[in-house]
Amino acid sequence: MTEPEISLTKNAARRVAAIAERKNAPAILRLAVDGGGCAGFTYSFELADAPEAEDEIAETDGVKLVVDPASLELVRGSAVDFVEDLGGAAFKVTNPNAQSGCGCGSSFSV
Repeated sequence: MTEPEISLTKNAARRVAAIAERKNAPAILRLAVDGGGCAGFTYSFELADAPEAEDEIAETDGVKLVVDPASLELVRGSAVDFVEDLGGAAFKVTNPNAQSGCGCGSSFSV
């Protein structure tokens, strides 16, 4: 069995399921990497209607995380979690490929 390309924690899956239920949408979270941000790349999240043909798909408790091939090259081996702290609540990517990040945690460089 091969190592998963990317993973979604149970906590993140619960949050996606709750958001999707409120929006009456499928429980599919899309992670994309865009150029920009203070460190070079930024993570973006949105609900998706369906996976695209080339997407990498990870599933936890019936919730899917989908990532396009270009973004996957930058986040391979990462885990997506949902964290709540004094600064607020957000999806967080633990990315082993990131060489550095910014203070806000939403951008990184490789």
